[in-house]
Amino acid sequence: WEDRDDCTMVDVPSDCIGYITGARRATLGVMEEEWGVLMFFMSKSEDKGKGRGGGSEKLIIFGPTRGRRGAELKVMSGVETKTPGFFTKGVREKTSDERGFDTDRLIFKDDELSYSLGKQGTTRKKLEGAAGAILEYVGHVAFIAGDGKQRKRCMEFLKWLLAQRRGSVTVTNVSEREDATEMHVPENCKGWVTGNRGSELRRMEAETGTYMFMALDERGDERLIIFCHDAGSKVSPKGRMAAERLVNEMIQEKLRDDGGGRGKDSRSPSRRRDRSDSRDRNRRSPSRRRSPSRRRYNSRSRSNRR
Repeated sequence: WEDRDDCTMVDVPSDCIGYITGARRATLGVMEEEWGVLMFFMSKSEDKGKGRGGGSEKLIIFGPTRGRRGAELKVMSGVETKTPGFFTKGVREKTSDERGFDTDRLIFKDDELSYSLGKQGTTRKKLEGAAGAILEYVGHVAFIAGDGKQRKRCMEFLKWLLAQRRGSVTVTNVSEREDATEMHVPENCKGWVTGNRGSELRRMEAETGTYMFMALDERGDERLIIFCHDAGSKVSPKGRMAAERLVNEMIQEKLRDDGGGRGKDSRSPSRRRDRSDSRDRNRRSPSRRRSPSRRRYNSRSRSNRR
């Protein structure tokens, strides 16, 4: 196997083997299915007998280049979680000039990792999908794998994401990019389109596999930019065209509401319905009407007083 060009070897510490393998090989099976590879542990004869006293075993990954790299980084991330520094000790940032498949690295500072990861890894997956690259976090190091365009795009997305923590981001020359769609949102619709803390943008990103945010242009004017390597189509639920349709639907909905005298209500239709339904239920609540026995008692009391 050492002379083959379709396999990759990863050293896994002995005390991490169970974690990487999973119960009845479940974890390895998930990675194999995700990346289209074959994975199993194999050691040379001289490696046997080392036991679990700090030794390691070799995990072999068979498959195409991209799949092998994706699975390898996933294993590295898992090992780094259990044994911090095993793969990242002494690692430096790297930006490759290779136009073909390669890997770049970016080292996170302070609390940038948690912000770039997102809840249950949603932010990382979003950037990875929109860029068309492989993005995996091994400890505090972001590994970006893919061809030259994919790596450059993913690195830009990641740096723009981190820049948003400090304020507005300026993105220029969008018209020259082949992975971006620029949309000018009316001022009275911006809050409606973005949602509370960007919740509506996050929803549309998840539905369409894109990366979206409000950014300033060369003149300092704010507009919405939709990023994705996939332009999409008129019927596809994924890609930039799908996201653009969703944004236009929200803008039209907001403009209709404004025309109907509800322009100041920035809640979504479902939230407005929930609130009106609650008011209706309160008006019809049985607790606010007298019970039959109470009415009979009051009637007898009045007759007795007469």
